[in-house]
Amino acid sequence: MAITRGFTGRGRATRDPRLPPGQYDAKDDWPVLNAEATPRIGTDRWTFTIEGLVDRPRSWTWDEIHALPGSRYSGDIHCVTTWSKLGMTFDGVSVDTLLDAVGVQPEAKFVMATAHTGYTTNLPLEDVTGGKAWVVWQADGRPLTVEHGGPARLLVPHLYFWKSAKWASGLRVMAEDEQGFWERNGYHDRGDPWLEQRYQGD
Repeated sequence: MAITRGFTGRGRATRDPRLPPGQYDAKDDWPVLNAEATPRIGTDRWTFTIEGLVDRPRSWTWDEIHALPGSRYSGDIHCVTTWSKLGMTFDGVSVDTLLDAVGVQPEAKFVMATAHTGYTTNLPLEDVTGGKAWVVWQADGRPLTVEHGGPARLLVPHLYFWKSAKWASGLRVMAEDEQGFWERNGYHDRGDPWLEQRYQGD
């Protein structure tokens, strides 16, 4: 699969320090980019499952995950296609809360995030713990739209946004790293915007 590198931004005259290298401020726009067809998942059918190297694998229904202590992220998001959206607010539950409930085993080092569409993306465990990741269902005070991953998506805002799997269905906790969908197709295994880790070899 051919990889086309994105353009490098829209000028540097008044560059916002919140923008990583090669990114531009999308302002009021929030581009919609999908790797697969947009699904329609009712909250009556939605679940989020954590399995793999955990002591107590389990699934949460929509009502069960909403009964957990809520958590908010306020800040910026960055897409590998070079847009960033600054000053957003997302509401949901911290991944730390979910992992605490299942008990992560000592040999765990990575997770595979999964979506109800079959999409996957891999992450180091340390990138989804310590207050760095959420399962979210509201963006800027409104329910997350289906085009942006509703009813709920993973949010890992310090990495490029393909790591924030839309239509989230769960995490598989692993000892060894495995590549997800875009990683198998040439994208970087980690995806740090500040290091411009867009593609394998960056």
